[in-house]
Amino acid sequence: MNPEQVELINYRLERATESMDEARLLLDNGHLNTCVNRLYYACFYTVSALLMTKGFSSPKHSGVRALFDQHWVKDGHVSVDLGRIYRNLFVNRQKGDYGELVRFKEEEVRQWVINAERFIKEIGQVVQEGLPHG
Repeated sequence: MNPEQVELINYRLERATESMDEARLLLDNGHLNTCVNRLYYACFYTVSALLMTKGFSSPKHSGVRALFDQHWVKDGHVSVDLGRIYRNLFVNRQKGDYGELVRFKEEEVRQWVINAERFIKEIGQVVQEGLPHG
């Protein structure tokens, strides 16, 4: 892994943190659909960083999900529950961004924030383990 790849991985992890911060602000101000969007992107940036640790990438969100499922969830490197969190946020982001008459409940979005925080923490640790040390 070259220094530019490490820099890009770290950038994506920073974007994940920024997106989580944005999600919390949006939740606190009642913007639930956009909060769900930022939760998904926080996880997406984290997964994108994870894929890069093994030289994988995809130009499509579905491709990123498929690579994550295939190489980390199905192989048992991360829990099935984390895979479920990511899939759920993807589906709900799609509903919130493109669906008509979609209004999320604050209680469920608050739980998704907790789930996304756990996802980013645990996947972030896997990313750090994949980075060169020293």
